[in-house]
Amino acid sequence: MHVPRTLAVSLLVCAVAGCAPTADAGPASAVRAPRQEPVVQEATVRPSMDSLLEDALASVALPGDTRFSVAVLGLDDGSRGGYADEEAYDTASIVKVDILLALLLKAQDEGRALSGQERSFAHAMITSSDNAAATALWTVIGGAEGLDAANARLGLTGTSAGTDGRWGLTRTTAADQLMLLEAVFGDARVVSAASQEYVRKVLGAIVEGQDWGVSAAGGDSALKNGWLPRSATGLWDINSIGRVRVDGRKYLIAVLSDGHETKEDGVALVERVARATAQAVTDGAGS
Repeated sequence: MHVPRTLAVSLLVCAVAGCAPTADAGPASAVRAPRQEPVVQEATVRPSMDSLLEDALASVALPGDTRFSVAVLGLDDGSRGGYADEEAYDTASIVKVDILLALLLKAQDEGRALSGQERSFAHAMITSSDNAAATALWTVIGGAEGLDAANARLGLTGTSAGTDGRWGLTRTTAADQLMLLEAVFGDARVVSAASQEYVRKVLGAIVEGQDWGVSAAGGDSALKNGWLPRSATGLWDINSIGRVRVDGRKYLIAVLSDGHETKEDGVALVERVARATAQAVTDGAGS
């Protein structure tokens, strides 16, 4: 076979120079371009619920020694947040929800339903905040010791029962009150499903005039409020805990406050905080 002179010369030069064999690169136009690193899209970072609440609530005007705390949980997505939610406050009458859960746990342990008298006391204690009924059930659960034991089972770590029968001076945090609400409106773990349903029912039947508070944040509310003038200072403790529905989403909200000149001042602040909290977290959920 005749080999063209130019190719023969090229082969001779390659043989002399010791060229290494190479793969066929094809036409010049097919030579590979330098490898491009993939472009990584930066993930959208949503603000935490804590930061949303900080932005929404830091500017709330507080006269005198007034202060407040809030904790919130989204039941639909499990998101949660708090604002000063580890600070301790007097419970006033929101402790009545705690007393009821302690009673139900006691009945569960004993393998029985609530008696007719206990149900009557429980209904009055929650729906109309009857103090005599609360005192009667406080005795049934074993007083401060019984409440503390129930709270240990429920996972509350910042709550201590009032002493000498003064259940309204139980001390708690918004974070603990949120956990208490979870025991009612979350998955049935410590508290049975039947007991949960009962508590939800009575929390949804609060009498007119006592249904203020977190209900200002949305509809379909189930709640318990607490109000107490402190004899030492003349200032009011005002608290509200419960479940609300906002823009189709369900939230648990606990607002605690004290240092109010009047009950009306305290109710207005708690409702303002509840509305701001709901607005912040729903805006954040939609971002």
